[in-house]
Amino acid sequence: MNISRYLLILTGLMWFASTSNSAGADAMEDWQRAVVQKVAAKQGYPRMAVARQLEGSAKVRLTVTSDGLIRSFEIMEPTGEDVLDRAIPKLIDRLSPLPPLPAGQDELSFILPLTWSLD
Repeated sequence: MNISRYLLILTGLMWFASTSNSAGADAMEDWQRAVVQKVAAKQGYPRMAVARQLEGSAKVRLTVTSDGLIRSFEIMEPTGEDVLDRAIPKLIDRLSPLPPLPAGQDELSFILPLTWSLD
């Protein structure tokens, strides 16, 4: 997975309260980068999907507490492939906890784009 491309997608879709200072913005960018790295390390590709050459993209809304625990998730756009869609809750379990939120953030909801691609 191309982490810089993934970070651009995550940043573009992320929904969070704006920060008023550059230090806060830098902290949020660092947090986003850490989340992208964790997703890239934990996502994996289900063997059945590889064997069947299945690809897909999904969007998942996550709500994260200040300590990084994923409080809830909702699949907003499934991949349409059962084997990939069944992998999403397992991935969310492996991702929690995410890195703690930057100081001053109590809770954060954002859309996490997920892609499984065989290229």
